[in-house]
Order: sequence, then structure tokens, then C-alpha cells
Amino acid sequence: MSTALICGLIMIVVIVFLLCIGAPISISIGAGAALSMLAVLPEAKAALMAAQKIFTGTNSFTLLAIPFFILAGVIMNSGGIAKRLVNLAKFIMGYFPGALALTNIVANMLFGSISGSGSAACAAIGGVMSPMEKEEGYDEGFSAAVNIASAPSGILIPPSNTLIIYSTVAGGVSITALFLAGYLPGILWGLGIAVLTIFLAKKKGYKSEERKITLKEAIKTFWAAFPSLMLIIIVIGGILGGIFTPTESSAIAVCYALFLSFVYKTIKIKDLPSIFLHAAKLTAVIVFLIALSSIMSWILAFTKIPNLIAQTMLGLTNSPIFLLLIINVLLLLIGCVMDPTPAILIFTPIFLPIVTQFGMNPVHFGIVITFNLCIGCITPPVGAILFTGCKVANVSIEKVIKPLLPYFMVLILLLLIVTYIPALSLTIPKIAGLI
Repeated sequence: MSTALICGLIMIVVIVFLLCIGAPISISIGAGAALSMLAVLPEAKAALMAAQKIFTGTNSFTLLAIPFFILAGVIMNSGGIAKRLVNLAKFIMGYFPGALALTNIVANMLFGSISGSGSAACAAIGGVMSPMEKEEGYDEGFSAAVNIASAPSGILIPPSNTLIIYSTVAGGVSITALFLAGYLPGILWGLGIAVLTIFLAKKKGYKSEERKITLKEAIKTFWAAFPSLMLIIIVIGGILGGIFTPTESSAIAVCYALFLSFVYKTIKIKDLPSIFLHAAKLTAVIVFLIALSSIMSWILAFTKIPNLIAQTMLGLTNSPIFLLLIINVLLLLIGCVMDPTPAILIFTPIFLPIVTQFGMNPVHFGIVITFNLCIGCITPPVGAILFTGCKVANVSIEKVIKPLLPYFMVLILLLLIVTYIPALSLTIPKIAGLI
């Protein structure tokens, strides 16, 4: 048995065992990688190498964007942004059947793109919309399903911490290119959910908003939401204009979010310590996971396990279409049992070399793997957004799964479209001259 195979088996067995007994995924990955490292290096050298990789894995200027974007999202979630975005979304979608459900979708896209978090969008927007929909007689399971299915669009629409992590693991793929690549697939996600919702709303007899908004009310609604929407323009416009880097834009996002919250008078000075502590805890979880995953990345490269997997998969087929289909199926299954961050850290080094052999652009693959894992966020048994949406709506998972099934079908269809039509991901970065 080859060294690579031994290391791979040790790592897989240890990680699976620790996960089964309830150990945190970061500890499971770190322990599995460290033990497999002992199979190829002396103890002293293995310990030294592990420490070096933990340091170098987090010693990155790019990764500074993660704590700042997380902090900006926490501030946005606490700063009264959700209600203003809901009012704007209600104005936009009020003329369609199932207006409140469609409002939920648009508001999730807007809030998710500002906060960078699908779970935050699901909680903030769902918390506002659920009582309104219940009062209007919407089925609770349907309302929760719409909220859950639309929330992950904010992970694709920048700024996105998931895309930042992918950029780091994929060997420094341009964050700006990834951010721009996420726009069309993210909007496509929201549109797909919206079209299906209109169809289902007609079938259920949900009507449009009866009250017509006057021009004065429309201007007032847009003006109230405009400062929040300006965050997207400031962040992306500043990056494209060369005014600041993506990492620097994250710090600017924090400053702007704080400014808005104080202007809206929804956050006080005394609230800041708890906000900073909450953001620090979320950051610590992600950075600790990245640090320990760097040991695993080194082991994978040292033992050439990705090459072994690539040769095996390439032995099954020489068709790029069929190969991408296999990878998509695997990623969908992985997303069911693993959150996006660890999944990207583990499987990007394995699958990226395979797809690049067929000429797939790393930016395009970053969107494909993120789209896959976004679907996993709403899939049992560990879908974070699924559980958040159920908790916010105060409904059981069993009551939500059936209304979610049509949305799963639409999202898988959209995944195939994004996978096999690279232009959806690459057109905007190409126009910007980034690829």
C-alpha cells in the first residue's frame, strides 16, 4: 500500500470517527491531518511542520477581510437595516401574486449582499416577514420555505466570506474577480426562486398588494433604504476603481455600517462591546478552522492525494461534461453533511486540479463549488440556514421540507446552468479585465 493511500485512510478514518462522536469539525480536521502527518514524518519534524503550517495558513493579508466583513454583518444585523430593505422590496414586488413572499426574496438578496451572510439574512428578514405573512394568511411552511430557499443568494452576491476563503485555498485567485463573478449566479438564484414562488402563489390564491403606493411614498421608501444600498456601491465601486483593495474595503464596510447604525439610532455606544464580542467569536471559529485545515492542505500536497483522486476520476471518463456532473453530485452530497467553510477548505485542493486539467477557469469553479454548498446550507441534516429559518418562523423541519422540494429542483437546474454556461460567471470579470 502506498504512503499516499495510508495517509489518506488515516486522515479519513480519524476525521469521520471524531465527527461521529460529536467533536468540532476543526478539531476533527486538525487531528486527522496531524496523525496522518506522523505516517510520513518523524515526530519532532511533524510537530514543527504542523506549527509552521498553522502559522502560514493564517498569516495572510487577504484573510483580514473575514473578521471585518463578519463585524460589518453583525452591525448591519443589529442596526435596523432589515426593516428599511423590506419596505423597499415590498414596493418593488407588491404588484405580483404572493407579494409578501416575493418581498422576502428580494429583501434576502439585498440584505445578504450587504451582510455577506445567508444565515444573517434568513434571521433578520425572516424575523420581519414571518409575522406579516402569518397575519395575511400565508401558510407557515410555505413562508418559511421561501425565506430559507432565498437566503443563500447573499452568499453568492458579494461581499462574501465564502468566496474569500476559496480565494485563499485556491492559490490566490483574485477576490475581485470572484466578487464580480458571483453577481449573475446570485441574481439568477433569486430570480429562479421568485419565478417559482409566483407560480405557487397563484396556485395557492395569494394576491398582490391591494394598496397602491403613491410616488411620494415610493421616493420616501427608496430614500430610506438608499444609505444601506450605498454600502454595495462603496465596496465594489471602490475595489473596481482601484481606490482600495478588497481587504481594505472590509474595514470601510465596518466604518460605514457603524455610521449608519448611529445615524438610525439603533445602536448605542454601550452596545458595541457585545457586538464586537459576538463578531470575535464568529471570526475565531472560522480562522481556527482555516489554521488547522492548512495542515491537511500540506498533507494532501505532500502525498499527492489529489493527483491520485484525479487519475482515478479521469480513468472513469474523459468527458468534461460527465466529470463535472460527478463532481456536482459529490459536492451536493458533501453539502448535506458539511458547512461551506470546511467543505471548501477540504475539497477545493482535491477538485480544483482536476477541473483545471480540462481548462475550467478557477474563478468559474469557485462559483460552482459555492453554488453547490449554498444548496447544502438549506439541506438536512446540518443545513445552517434551514435550521435558522425554521427557528425564526417557529415551525418544525418536517413542516418545511415538503414546500422546499420544488425549490430544490429549481436550484439544481440552476446549478447545472451555472456549471455548463461559464459566461454567467466570467462575463463581468472579463469586462472588468480581471481574467
